[in-house]
Amino acid sequence: MQAKMSWDERYQKTWEGEVREPSLFLRENLSLLPKGKALDLAMGVGQNAIFLASQGYDVVGIDSSSVAIERALNFAREKGVTIRAEQADLTSYTLPSETFDVVLNFYFLERGLIPEIKRCLKKSGMAIFETYTAEHQKYVPFNPRYLLDENELLHLFLDFKVTFYQERVEDSGGVKKAVARLLAEKKR
Repeated sequence: MQAKMSWDERYQKTWEGEVREPSLFLRENLSLLPKGKALDLAMGVGQNAIFLASQGYDVVGIDSSSVAIERALNFAREKGVTIRAEQADLTSYTLPSETFDVVLNFYFLERGLIPEIKRCLKKSGMAIFETYTAEHQKYVPFNPRYLLDENELLHLFLDFKVTFYQERVEDSGGVKKAVARLLAEKKR
């Protein structure tokens, strides 16, 4: 319950009018994603879910924070799109089998959820993943439990057809971050 409280507090302190852009990685790879139903895990204020909804996807977002969900739903209404949202603790959540064409996982790492992500994708469905690697600790103090080891994300999806994989350090206005990105298709 403590983690949920801290996420609610974090989103409560975020400026109400703050608009975050959808992930560049998502936008750049949109044409590779199959159309249909999408799931955004740990969606936060919903910028990625809303982007996909604006592109014609039927989107469900899950987050543990009721404050984030409320902001995402309000932001979606402002943008003139509809998303469905569910409050849930993803550390113990069971995803429905073979339901989604696309699953998004941005800046959330729960290794035990990887088999659930794979199971909830339809055949030929795509997982799109972006999160921090262990190298990120060089730039920002971070709990190592939530950081990927070198090539770990790639190895977690070796049973999929990996369309794109990258690990890199980026500098955005003097702020560095180390990330891994993956786009992978369910083969069976």
